[in-house]
Amino acid sequence: MPGPRLRVIVDNDFSGDPDDLFQLAHHVLSPSVEIPFVIGSHLAPGDGFDPSAEQAGNAVRVATELLELIGGAGRIPVLRGSDTALTSPLEPVRSPGAEAIVAEALRDDTDLPLVVALGGGLTELASALLIEPAIADRLTAVWIGGPEHEGLAVPPPGAAEIEYNLNIDLAAGISVFNHSRVPLWQVPRDVYRQCLVSQAELDLRVRPAGRLGAHLMRALDRVAGLARDWGGDLGETYVLGDSPLVLLTALRSSFEPDTSSSAHVTVPMPRLTPRGTYEPDPHGRPLRVYTRVDTRLVFEDLYAKLAREQVLQEKTPK
Repeated sequence: MPGPRLRVIVDNDFSGDPDDLFQLAHHVLSPSVEIPFVIGSHLAPGDGFDPSAEQAGNAVRVATELLELIGGAGRIPVLRGSDTALTSPLEPVRSPGAEAIVAEALRDDTDLPLVVALGGGLTELASALLIEPAIADRLTAVWIGGPEHEGLAVPPPGAAEIEYNLNIDLAAGISVFNHSRVPLWQVPRDVYRQCLVSQAELDLRVRPAGRLGAHLMRALDRVAGLARDWGGDLGETYVLGDSPLVLLTALRSSFEPDTSSSAHVTVPMPRLTPRGTYEPDPHGRPLRVYTRVDTRLVFEDLYAKLAREQVLQEKTPK
């Protein structure tokens, strides 16, 4: 087995869309990353997936349940993020998750580069950067979220006014984009929507994959039920939109390691407006924007690791 090449803090809203459970399982099964801890973060208030006032607490519980299936419980701490968004782009919301990001970034006993992999809102990252701005030079943020960039893609039909993950905490987005200097790799909506898998392949490749596969599919089956309750129809596919977090961290190339199988452009960091749109800033720091992700690699690797985990669990005495 290869050893870790990166430290990856996983920050996600695990009580929401279950694509984050697929991402967390995949990350934990990937030996080239070391996960010092996981953060359970909040959704937008009243979100249909979890309308409670305890979203971060629920996220911690859901993530812990998953880790228990793959031996990560106890070995990988799950910390609670804030249950609320920032009230101002310049004021942090302190939480165990935000404080832990600061502490991990300030470690001097490891040479492994640090990535904060964010599949939901930016509350904890923004708060950590406001608590200790110096950590911006000691980590890279990889974020699934934000609307399409003009000239690169157009919004899908019927798109919400503010992209889903940005809407979780717009003030935090403004803080990270407009008021920090942290290196940011962005997977915007047009790109994370490329991560389509079919129901048929999920039924064939994930559902039979032991306790872990069954657990993941129960989470997706719940979404299908919610969609019917809401009068919707998911069709034959599902977007596992958080999976690029694994692709861009664990599945880098062997020689001269980078994200060589996916495509990106580097643009000046735009400013985020209070409407959740971009305002060009020719003097902005570099922003890496992914335009295409290697879905073949990330999903074939997921299916293979689920199958391998099933074999290992079946060989382990109960």
